[in-house]
Amino acid sequence: MPNPLFRVGEATVFAKEGQFTDAMPEIVIGTVDGPAGHAFATMMGQTAGHTRMFAVRDCNQMVRPATMMVSKVTMKSSAYVDLFGGVVQAATADAVLDCVIEGVLPRDGINDLCILVMVWIDPRCPTDPNLDRADLYRTNYEATKIAIGRAMRNEPTIDELIENRHTVRHFMLDPLE
Repeated sequence: MPNPLFRVGEATVFAKEGQFTDAMPEIVIGTVDGPAGHAFATMMGQTAGHTRMFAVRDCNQMVRPATMMVSKVTMKSSAYVDLFGGVVQAATADAVLDCVIEGVLPRDGINDLCILVMVWIDPRCPTDPNLDRADLYRTNYEATKIAIGRAMRNEPTIDELIENRHTVRHFMLDPLE
């Protein structure tokens, strides 16, 4: 499988009942010498409230292809940063590695690819005394794998989008109300 120049994908996996652990990653995958690589290198600097970090499975275990995470929500507390750089970082890294193991991402030329992952953690999570970290891991792991698969398969296709244009509605909006 040749390395993609530029692919995008997204997915949503909902939390279990009573949790705010929904995951909604948006992903860009591409070659390091293409537009994705340029964006990756440009994002190496920090922006106040939007920490960027590599996806690592643990200390000294940066995942391949190189994967950078950036928060969609302004981080206002160390508790939020801890979730982002702990549970969600591990889930993201494990999902990327499993996509390589399962052949969703090409193992050959893996160092010629990079991935950008925009991560959303509900701002209620850091202050939730009943936060289920296992569910936060599950939703982010599953959603990241789905988003990578969709990116690599160019899904949804334009035919699918046209076919369901009048039957699929955004889950947070009902234009008939």
